Amino acid sequence: MRWALVKVSLAVTAMVVVAFAVPLGLVIREMARDRAFSNAEREAAAVAPALSITTDREQLERVVASAGSDAGMAVHIPAPGAGAGSGAGRTGGATDIGRQRASDEDIAAVRTMGRASTTEVGGGSTLLQPVALSSGQIAVVEVYVPESEVTNGVGTAWAVLAAVGAALIVGSVAVADRLGVRMVQPARRLVEGAHELGEGKLGARVPVEGPDELRRAAVAFNSMADQVVQLLANERELAADLSHRLRTPLTVLRLNAASLGHGPAAEQTRAAVEQLEREVDTIIRTARDAKPQTAAAGPGAGCDAAEVVRERMGFWSALAEDEGRKWRVAGADRPVRIPVARTDLAASLDALLGNVFRHTAEGTAFAVDLHNGEDAVIVLVSDAGTGIADPEAAMARGRGSGTDGSTGLGLDIVRRMAESTGGDVRIGSSVLGGTEVRIWIQLDGRTAPVRRGHRGTVRRRGQSRTQAQASA
Repeated sequence: MRWALVKVSLAVTAMVVVAFAVPLGLVIREMARDRAFSNAEREAAAVAPALSITTDREQLERVVASAGSDAGMAVHIPAPGAGAGSGAGRTGGATDIGRQRASDEDIAAVRTMGRASTTEVGGGSTLLQPVALSSGQIAVVEVYVPESEVTNGVGTAWAVLAAVGAALIVGSVAVADRLGVRMVQPARRLVEGAHELGEGKLGARVPVEGPDELRRAAVAFNSMADQVVQLLANERELAADLSHRLRTPLTVLRLNAASLGHGPAAEQTRAAVEQLEREVDTIIRTARDAKPQTAAAGPGAGCDAAEVVRERMGFWSALAEDEGRKWRVAGADRPVRIPVARTDLAASLDALLGNVFRHTAEGTAFAVDLHNGEDAVIVLVSDAGTGIADPEAAMARGRGSGTDGSTGLGLDIVRRMAESTGGDVRIGSSVLGGTEVRIWIQLDGRTAPVRRGHRGTVRRRGQSRTQAQASA
């Protein structure tokens, strides 16, 4: 691109220089010729008044000497008695003053026509100027214009024009080269960024610089790279979420396998369930390498929170009866619309209720409360377990991995669901004596106000139990 711009600039500038310099050079030459003959006309005009008064040779010689010189001017006076149209030249009594260079025929033609004329002679040109005498005859004043005077200054002017044209060409080439560099460097950086992104370097970005077109291309490339990173992160997060949702049926399988008693078949079933749980944990940990990206629900997304709560509690109540757990649901007797997709709310409830069954002893009671306010909906999931000693560590993504098979993704699923509406998630102590997870779902999209805890202080327990009850 750089050399293409240089070639184009060179061609265009050369054509412009030729188009202007050649006519201008011809005009300069014509101006020099006109200047030389204008001087000759002035010299001839200086002799005309004397010829109109007298034809005396001595007086005319003095006039000629004062106007020019014998070498450059001549006066041709016709012989006495010759007619006005006579073609008499130097013979027949004609008077000639100075050196004659024009031919007799040219002089006679000027007398006949009565107007000035120029003719080519050796070494230059002559101006023949007719002058009317008092006798009615026509005298001719001849002024010699050498070739050096006609071309005086033309060579210098042409040299200046050539230098200016060359300077313009060189300057245009230099400017085109600089413009080419200014365009090529951003384009080269754009190519390098594309290669890096193609090689898997997701942090590759291009500086926004150069012409407007390349700046827009750089902005588009950076936006595309950001979108690729976000899509990959969302893909990993989706894999992690889907894998985590498998925890719900796995929990049922594990509980059912625990009730099979003893025997080879029962042991094999329990081993298979544990192996399946480990494989799901591996998928979740692998998919969580990238930082998650939270996406708010799209226009029109939403569900009836009360219906979802009733449905999921209907599922978990069967398992609660098998383990002798007391449970209750409050506030789900009438519709409560929230700007959250049904699947997201169901996944969040399954994650929290699955944690209750997974990390509390059999017979531990739990409850789900739904509170509908003017600008927010609060979902409370509480249990009568031993509680969580460090809520901040439990909420931190990944803090729970490595302890008791936990992946640390359950609470993060709940947090992202709440934050997509502008809400938040808090962990505190419940009235049942254990842990309470409060989900604040904002209805108008505003950020939830900062609140200090919920229902008193957090109860401190052992650290191992804290991480075990963190989300799976």
